[in-house]
Amino acid sequence: VQLQASGGGLVQAGGSLNLSCAASGRTFSSYDMGWFRQAPGKEREFVAVIRWSGGITYYGDSVKGRFTISRVNAKNTVYLQMNSLKPEDTAVYYCAARYSGRYDYTHWGQGTLVTVSS
Repeated sequence: VQLQASGGGLVQAGGSLNLSCAASGRTFSSYDMGWFRQAPGKEREFVAVIRWSGGITYYGDSVKGRFTISRVNAKNTVYLQMNSLKPEDTAVYYCAARYSGRYDYTHWGQGTLVTVSS
């Protein structure tokens, strides 16, 4: 599985962005898909994950209630809708894939930069 993230950009605080991650390969629906982020000088942080079927999602505490992860398996795409953005959401956002039932993410996209201005 190869992943290509897009949709990042500059937005004012309180605004919204929708990130996309397009995956290649015919086994996309077998993978759980996650979003992570890394701000300058900080460790990578878990943002959200959606199970292979799309029915189960989990979020990091810092984004819960503001971000929504979704997927369309027919389009091999996972999305991250980000609302009520804050300056502290500024980071490079990465999508990642792990085979369903596994713990480790084995496939990573190249990242897309989100900058939230105050």
